Amino acid sequence: MTRLQYSPAEYQTQLTEKIAIFKQDFADFNLPELEVFESAEKHFRMRAEFRIWHKGPVSTYCMFGDDEFKRPYDITELPIGSTLMNQVMTELMAEINADEVLRTKLYQMDFLTTLSGETLVSLIYHRKLDDEWQQAARAAQEKLNIFLIGRSKGQKTVIERDYVIEQLTVAGKQFSYQQIESGFTQPNAQVCEKMLTWAINKSRHWGKDLIELYCGNGNFTIPLAQNFNRVLATELSKPSVKSALFNLELNHVNNVEIARLSSEDFSQAIDKVRNFRRLENMNLDSYNFSSIFVDPPRSGMDPHTTAITQRYDNIMYISCNPVTLLDNLTTMIQTHEITNVAAFDQFPYTHHLEVGVTLRKRS
Repeated sequence: MTRLQYSPAEYQTQLTEKIAIFKQDFADFNLPELEVFESAEKHFRMRAEFRIWHKGPVSTYCMFGDDEFKRPYDITELPIGSTLMNQVMTELMAEINADEVLRTKLYQMDFLTTLSGETLVSLIYHRKLDDEWQQAARAAQEKLNIFLIGRSKGQKTVIERDYVIEQLTVAGKQFSYQQIESGFTQPNAQVCEKMLTWAINKSRHWGKDLIELYCGNGNFTIPLAQNFNRVLATELSKPSVKSALFNLELNHVNNVEIARLSSEDFSQAIDKVRNFRRLENMNLDSYNFSSIFVDPPRSGMDPHTTAITQRYDNIMYISCNPVTLLDNLTTMIQTHEITNVAAFDQFPYTHHLEVGVTLRKRS
């Protein structure tokens, strides 16, 4: 595949090329008709990181070229960034250039924006942050109606809070999510809405109980819970588990339990190979699991976890890496048939493609 460049006029051509490569790579699987969910061509990305370039009395956002010289390039706008991000970028840099307390030794800024209208910005410094910095940051936060965090080596200063509340519309219903500064969130919120709606529609009649591995902050857990009697979700990251519990309460979902386990640990627990203190208040035998949902990292699932999925009537797999998806599916189709496949253009103008697959156990 040729190197992709940002060009809205070429968006459809680039997406068509990615879809063709995906179909070619999976030609041996005899896939059902592929559903394709497009992205907006501009202003689709909800988070971004920028280095700061100081030129005399003025500072600017910058990114560095990927050539051997690593030249810095001034960034005045980010067309792929959300409209809200672009607005806050301009307003916040004006405040920074007007205040040396905010500007001195600032070297990076990380933006997290939402469809709900909230913005969180982390200002990262090569110096210790003192009370004077907090006062300046609080004034900028109140003026711009955003949330600010200051970071330096060994220091994190939260002016008000270190998260935003996102609101996503999924299958006609609205769900709210706490998205924390350091946690993973889907970068393309509008495509995320399409992914969640697809997941609800494809699992609507599965029934009984659901196992979910790699649940993160409950992004899929919360809307999927309506399709099942009970859900047991697992996640290893402490901050993500804390955020998922917050989000369950925020959305009044009461049929979900979350266990802080890796997929490998859960596989051992379900096989009764080991006992885990984190499961001592959960009775795994009380569940009537019919389905499993997995959204693994780019490395995919290990062989044991992949084998575990084969026990259940229904499998839903969301993949951010078709290469590892292909490997895992090779095992899954020994016992299951692929019933639905969808491509979600979560990352326009890149080679990456998010893929959703459902499988049903053969009689």
